[in-house]
Amino acid sequence: MLIFLLAVGLSAADTGSPLSALVDSGHLSDLRWPDFSDYRPRVQSFYEPTGYSLAWIRGSTVTPQAAAIIEVLKAADSQGLNAEDYDGSRWADRVAGLGRATADSTLARFDLALTVSLMRYVSDVHLGRVNPGLYHATFDFGDSKDDLPGFVRKRLVDATDVNAALAGIEPPYEGYHRTKVALQKYIALARDRQNDLLPIKKKPVDPKSPYAAAEQLAGMLRRLGDLPADATISPGVYQGPLVEAVKHFQTRHGLDPDGRLGQGTIAQLNTPLSFRVRQLQLTLERWRWVPHRYSRPPIVVNIPEFQLRALNESYLTELDMKVVVGKAYHHQTPVFAAEMRYVVFRPYWNVPLSIQHAELIPKLNRDRSYLAKNGFEVVTPQDQVVTSGIVDDGVMAQLRSGRLWIRQTPGPKNSLGLVKFLFPNEHDVYLHDTPATELFSRSRRDFSHGCIRVEKPEQLAAWVLRDKPEWTPERIHDAMHGNETIRVTLDTPIPVLIVYATAVVLDHGEVRFFDDIYGQDAQLEELLSKGYPYPGWKPTSGGPGLRPRE
Repeated sequence: MLIFLLAVGLSAADTGSPLSALVDSGHLSDLRWPDFSDYRPRVQSFYEPTGYSLAWIRGSTVTPQAAAIIEVLKAADSQGLNAEDYDGSRWADRVAGLGRATADSTLARFDLALTVSLMRYVSDVHLGRVNPGLYHATFDFGDSKDDLPGFVRKRLVDATDVNAALAGIEPPYEGYHRTKVALQKYIALARDRQNDLLPIKKKPVDPKSPYAAAEQLAGMLRRLGDLPADATISPGVYQGPLVEAVKHFQTRHGLDPDGRLGQGTIAQLNTPLSFRVRQLQLTLERWRWVPHRYSRPPIVVNIPEFQLRALNESYLTELDMKVVVGKAYHHQTPVFAAEMRYVVFRPYWNVPLSIQHAELIPKLNRDRSYLAKNGFEVVTPQDQVVTSGIVDDGVMAQLRSGRLWIRQTPGPKNSLGLVKFLFPNEHDVYLHDTPATELFSRSRRDFSHGCIRVEKPEQLAAWVLRDKPEWTPERIHDAMHGNETIRVTLDTPIPVLIVYATAVVLDHGEVRFFDDIYGQDAQLEELLSKGYPYPGWKPTSGGPGLRPRE
């Protein structure tokens, strides 16, 4: 019968089975999120090859594979997901009811509920729930590129080890697994935490000062792991190991580790641990957006952390450094992926028109020699120099109209420093050196117009050019401090990911949290609260007309 149906090309509804009618409807009231119209084509592709026979039931009993899958769905919280999105609490009653089922429709509804829940789970773990497609948006299971129905049919319906098959769909990074471990730790801490908010003082509490809440603070820091369990503190005094523990806590939460109990530190200490749990869950969501493999180890910049990491073949940190990113309210650094292709030593800075109009023209209005004093020159769109001296009225008018541009000549005072790293992208964002090195001493570093300033430009250049033996550290240094602009093309592009994560688990397991400086956690959380089917989403960034060629 199945061969005949396929041969004549009948639709699912024409088979007349209860299951086919349910699938065609794209709606199943049994589910917490009944509308599965976004998954309907995949569900149809899953059932059609078998003539809409049940996949998870034999007789009136669930298969061993189905039983194992149900346990995975019930434990989805351990993945940073919500088990109720996959009907976690409903499966026990459904399984118990199968033994009493007398209608084919009951069995069909159970089978479909499990298929939809499983497909949602597999997709969510592998790609994320609201993957914006910035990094990857297609299924890639191991060595093959099965579609979702094919993966479920080939690898799960008759699987000998369901857990192993499903483990293979997770991001293959230690950072992801470390984040899952940290999530379980913080879930336990949030569950057991006492309601012990520290008092807020008008003035900071300095080391060696009296502090009535010293023991309360010590208990909090011990639970968080910042204060060793065997550390001895002085009741009523803020000193010794307690100060060092606060410094460690401050470092983990993006604060200046000055050891003072100011309002910012107290606010972070009093932040509910349920909020930290949510930060870790949102970070796991973002981990799933990342490709599962690269042509070569990538460079990753995490915006809220103000940190760059260059990874090795094992995806562990080989080089890291502080960065300065775009301003939170006006010139946000966008989230995206690209490939680094060029390194430019002693670059020019082509001033974006937005900066030209907002910043340089007002300075020229006050001092027509400002450009000459600061190493700028006026050029045509074809980079022909018009003047590098005093700007007259005619040139000024063309600068205001945008017919002429301003650029800064190479040198140590150039805003891009002595080297820039180009990965062509629609945002015109890149990495570069900076003469304003004092900014790297600050804990919050969102000062740029969108591009990313790096703390260790020579070391980054050496890492980027490591496959070019002729580019020794000495030659790199000479190029940066020489007299000519040199452009080096990479033989093999390097992936660059600009990401946004307010929770990070370091290689040695330390958990760090950062402020949601662009509000993207709040946006993501709001979207996730809507449930299935999720609308599309792309993180907001930048501003109107932003061209951050800093």
